Amino acid sequence: MDDLDLALRMADAADVISTDRFLASDLVVETKPDMTPVSDADRAVEEKLRSMIAAERPDDAILGEEFGSLEDRLDNTREWIIDPIDGTKNFVRGVPVWATLIALREGSDFSVGVVSAPALGRRWWASSDAGAFCTAPPNSSRRGPLRASRVASIADASFAFSDAIGWPPEALDRLLTSTWRQRGYGDFWSHLMVAEGVVDIAAEPALKLHDVAALIPIVEQAGARITRFDGSDIPWNDPTQEFSAVTSNGLVHNSVVDLLKA
Repeated sequence: MDDLDLALRMADAADVISTDRFLASDLVVETKPDMTPVSDADRAVEEKLRSMIAAERPDDAILGEEFGSLEDRLDNTREWIIDPIDGTKNFVRGVPVWATLIALREGSDFSVGVVSAPALGRRWWASSDAGAFCTAPPNSSRRGPLRASRVASIADASFAFSDAIGWPPEALDRLLTSTWRQRGYGDFWSHLMVAEGVVDIAAEPALKLHDVAALIPIVEQAGARITRFDGSDIPWNDPTQEFSAVTSNGLVHNSVVDLLKA
């Protein structure tokens, strides 16, 4: 079984657990030290995925949002990166915009990415040099290869984001006033809409590696770009580091970075 097949099977297993706990009356929600919520579903999904990796890829390292990683993770050239439920705040309130994010890092490259959003009836995936694909309602048939849009001007671009928290002074306002359309789709979904070509720009000011690792192969295989706000590469070697991320169709990327740095 190749790595993408394993990641897709992991997503299937995650979907069973997360959908069973979504809207459950006995869902247990706690607050972590960083003041973000965690549910029993987050922990159950990550535990399941860790057990599958241990059984089928016992030599690979694992980094998960809830249970962390080994101190020597950088000594291993293969590492699975898991966000069991991206969008936990949505999940615990009954908003269907949440997903399980699964990535494989090989060296400094992200070779596999799977994002499964069962409450939306959607899934996205990609592997190196094999294209990006998705399934979507109404018949959940496979779509792809995905291609980013060809919009070449910020003035004609559709911009997606999560919220107004944590942005550099005036950076969000510059994007809001410079783009044609603006919507707060939020979290993983904004960036994957860029990969699908239905949105041209997505940006968030504060993410960690588990939030973005699975998005990178999908975005890049669709011909889009993802960097930090200053145009530098997404960092992979420190899972505690918080960083910005902007995804675009590539054609407007330099102009967006200039706006964010202005």
